[in-house]
Amino acid sequence: MRERDDQQLLSQLELAVLDLAASWHRGNEPKELQIMGLGLSPVRYYQLLGRLIDTPAAYRHNPMLVSRLCRLRGANRARYQPERAH
Repeated sequence: MRERDDQQLLSQLELAVLDLAASWHRGNEPKELQIMGLGLSPVRYYQLLGRLIDTPAAYRHNPMLVSRLCRLRGANRARYQPERAH
């Protein structure tokens, strides 16, 4: 995915990825099957979602979701960072 400026819109796939991230728990299928229903592997879905939540367009589309996912990503990174020796 290339760098985006604030004027660019999200693609249909990007919108579908964000919408799935927001509502996968409401579906009748396991999340993995819902992801594959988008034509993506789970690895590709998470790669795309990880890049997508860093874009202003994604934030404008669903600010609460993007804020929550960024917060979770930060917490996960902090948990797996090795402690520095003093």
